[in-house]
Amino acid sequence: MSSMNTPCYTVAMDLGVCQLRHFSISFLSSLLSADVKLDNSSSGASVVAIDNKIEQAMDLVKSHLMYAVREEVEVLKEQIKELIDRNSQLEQENTLLKTLASPEQMAQFQAQVQTGSPPAPSTSATPGPPSTAALAQPPSHIAGPSA
Repeated sequence: MSSMNTPCYTVAMDLGVCQLRHFSISFLSSLLSADVKLDNSSSGASVVAIDNKIEQAMDLVKSHLMYAVREEVEVLKEQIKELIDRNSQLEQENTLLKTLASPEQMAQFQAQVQTGSPPAPSTSATPGPPSTAALAQPPSHIAGPSA
């Protein structure tokens, strides 16, 4: 297929449909104008020829749509795989943060979850002595990656 002057699409399905639309219009017009001549003596044969050309065009459109759908399925499978990996990473971070949090911090977090209120700015630096779990960890582990 020749390259067309079309805008850049981020989704394979959009690009496939756009290319299919441009290709199908030109293909159908060439099919219908090429070998089909209507005259009074062969109108029955012309109708059959037109029907055959339309069927060929519909088959071509179907194959292009199937190709575009397969491409989109591959993109979505990759996105699902990335999301599963990200979810696993976040679950591990969550488990780590739960183990590092003091019982007071966990109680405060649970209260915020139940009321639906956002965390207060002062919660990041809780007054009082740090927990023993935080002291046992090297400083690089205390300030984990931001999510």
